[in-house]
Amino acid sequence: MLTLLCSLGLLLGQPPNAQAEPSPSLSDAVIEELEQISDRAREAAQQGNFDEAEALLDALIEQIPQNPALWSNRGNVRVSQNKLEAALEDYNHAIELAPEFPETYLNRGTAYEALGRWSEAIADYNHVLEQSRDDVAAYNNRGNAKAGQGDWSGAIADYRQAMERAPDFALARANYALALYQAEQSQQALQEMRNLVRRYPQFADMRAALTAVLWDMGKRGEAESNWVAVAGLDSRYGDIDWVRGVRRWPPRMTEALENFLTLDAPTP
Repeated sequence: MLTLLCSLGLLLGQPPNAQAEPSPSLSDAVIEELEQISDRAREAAQQGNFDEAEALLDALIEQIPQNPALWSNRGNVRVSQNKLEAALEDYNHAIELAPEFPETYLNRGTAYEALGRWSEAIADYNHVLEQSRDDVAAYNNRGNAKAGQGDWSGAIADYRQAMERAPDFALARANYALALYQAEQSQQALQEMRNLVRRYPQFADMRAALTAVLWDMGKRGEAESNWVAVAGLDSRYGDIDWVRGVRRWPPRMTEALENFLTLDAPTP
């Protein structure tokens, strides 16, 4: 269960204590040009033009190689292009330049997750939480990594920690509901999903989850009604490989959705 955009942090913000300013040896004209390139890189990343953002960050890093934010941000756009090993190299270099900045560890953990390197991801999230016990993204992401290891009780505990600190963190609540279903706490999972859909009617992930769970429970009409909403919100949920490999739903949830997609009705 990737916590897509929430963990990756694609905006090109400066970390604390980073060498944010270009070298004093650069002229005002060059500094202004670099600021314009930075703005273009930020805009490209926000629009999903990650190859363009990467090229612009290449140019900035060539001019300001001691700025850890640039390395970390290039890692982010490389993750978005599935260039995971290259992203790890960028995050490692950013950490060498600014080891005190937790956001880079958070982002590197996400890359480790995408590679299935769960223990290394958890170590990075632990590092973040050692510095900030209330970092809700680190709790959510550590839950994802524990889920990758099959530690569903540990994942549920971490999602709950994130929810307690940020009750409106919808993705953590969604991950919590999915993990509950995997742990065979089906009624509680169903209630969580209903609550989320009631509060966020266009939350495609939970609409799809409701579809799968209701179908699995034999409530075919209600399941199909929710699927109509999913189809209009996010067509990716019709691709079981995407649900399993990218969104990383738990196995029991993925199987339930696959049963719905293949119209394999549950046994009464």
